[in-house]
Amino acid sequence: MGIIIFILIFVIILIWGILVRNNIVRFFNATKRSWAEVANFERQKVKTLEALEETLQQYTQFEKSTLENVTRLRQQILTLDINNTDVLQLQKIEQLNKELIKSLNVVVENYPELQSDKLYTQMMSEIQQQNENVGAAITIFNRNVEVFNNNIEVFPNNLVNAITLSKKIIEPFSDGVVEKNFEYKPNF
Repeated sequence: MGIIIFILIFVIILIWGILVRNNIVRFFNATKRSWAEVANFERQKVKTLEALEETLQQYTQFEKSTLENVTRLRQQILTLDINNTDVLQLQKIEQLNKELIKSLNVVVENYPELQSDKLYTQMMSEIQQQNENVGAAITIFNRNVEVFNNNIEVFPNNLVNAITLSKKIIEPFSDGVVEKNFEYKPNF
């Protein structure tokens, strides 16, 4: 009778461990998928940026830096690895994107006819939509990171993770520029 109880307890612990392990894998895969979505949304900007480069070349003979910013942003997006979560690279891309938008506003001031160009207006609208998509994808990514990190850090899940998977905490995306300009700082 004692051996049956011992075997039953062992089987229950084994099943529980398998369920915890499977949840860690599930949450890790959700985080990877959401990172791939962030990268894909960033990559969707590339076609628009290529068209924007051509349009800007017509107007920006003296605005070479804006054209260079478009090219640099496009190159950075193309190097974003879908399979490897690189939050620092994403932060760099988002910073370049903000700098580009500022540069484009200056170009429009210098070339008012650019603002009335339908193609330019359409591209700026597309970039704005893509930026919103990236922002939404980053939000989803950060939520998945939080769920995954919580799942591997809480006891006893951390033991199952250490024994079976050894998954490491994933850094969530944060925008350093926004954080510097935000007055409220929580006291965690």
